[in-house]
Amino acid sequence: MVEAAMSVPDTDSKLGREFRKLWIAATVSGLGDGVTQIAGPLLAVSITRSPAQVAGLLVSQQLAWLLLALPSGAMVDRADRRLAMASASVVRAAALGALGLLVFTGYASLLLLYVIFFVVGCAGLVFENACTAVLPALVARSGLERANGRLQSAAALARSLVAQPLGAWLFGLAAWIPFLLDASGLVLVAALAIALPALVNSARAETPRATLRASVQEGVRWLVGNRLLRTLALTVAISNVGLGAVFSVFVLVARVRLGVGPLGYGLLLATSAVGGIAGGLLAERAVAAMGAGWVMRVEMIVEILTYLGFALTRSVIVAGVLLALLGMHLVMFSAVGASLRQSLAPPSMLGRVHGAYRVASNGGMLAGAVLGALLSTYFGLTAPFWLGCTVMTAVSVFVWGALNNRDIQAARQPELASAGR
Repeated sequence: MVEAAMSVPDTDSKLGREFRKLWIAATVSGLGDGVTQIAGPLLAVSITRSPAQVAGLLVSQQLAWLLLALPSGAMVDRADRRLAMASASVVRAAALGALGLLVFTGYASLLLLYVIFFVVGCAGLVFENACTAVLPALVARSGLERANGRLQSAAALARSLVAQPLGAWLFGLAAWIPFLLDASGLVLVAALAIALPALVNSARAETPRATLRASVQEGVRWLVGNRLLRTLALTVAISNVGLGAVFSVFVLVARVRLGVGPLGYGLLLATSAVGGIAGGLLAERAVAAMGAGWVMRVEMIVEILTYLGFALTRSVIVAGVLLALLGMHLVMFSAVGASLRQSLAPPSMLGRVHGAYRVASNGGMLAGAVLGALLSTYFGLTAPFWLGCTVMTAVSVFVWGALNNRDIQAARQPELASAGR
């Protein structure tokens, strides 16, 4: 469903010029994110080898999402979404520019890194929320899987395949360069966001305007009341406990267990982009061939098997293959999930619904990061992988029946449900 004030282009053959603006902005943003996400942990490891302190970097980012995802969703629904994207990009540019200068002058510390990544996380969630809410205004509902797949593929290509090896190489040249490069790119992202058409801002808060708290509560109630999206949010929240545990200490797994240096770590992570690109490009075809329900079921099995493989291997090559499979799973699952939210949630509430969804998602990542730090400290670096395998198996069994093609199709086409299934 799209508001009458929005003019949505036909996406049967092409996604359209306005989508390409959004795609470029998201790609440049992802490129900078990838550079920073590789440089941040490498900077932390250069300061400390404590698993708990290194994991604190991921905790600081996820804490931002947990605290601000709900109010940011309400604000995005009230604001000009182009300005929200642009403002968030400017804030991130300022924070990362300051970090680059402090690293250059030798004043960087672990506490400072936590603070900067928290600020960047806060601004990043506003950007993502606004970007997600803007997309249905630019793309017809029939093209959402394709559009989300293209965005996810571009993000994987930019963030992992290109940016992370680049970030590792630039960090080796000088630790401050990756952060200033990201800050420069975000200035371009802000300009591209402003260039989006004004019509994408037609989804506004209800009239008369409710309080921010009431608007947030309405979005949470809507998500909780929708059985399909509630189940999907629960699935992602629990599975992200394992994902957060694994990636909170993965830099140490690469350095200590797999024996790779900074550039090798970047190249290792880049293999996830290969699978991510494939997952994004294949998402639409996979849904057409198997249905969204079976796509998500298969992807859950893939995640279980990759964690099991990581726990058992010390081979860099095997780890690279597993990362490619995991990247494919994450991108495909994310593209399908985003398309479901965008097609089911009312346009005027999409920011709040997405914010509530991200609270569940990032709450799981935060809990996983804390557990990953504790488990790896007391039980070794493979413990987070065993945790991921366990929680993913449990959630798959629990939600397997609920994530089925028939119910998903009925939810997207309510007239089928009223006719009887």
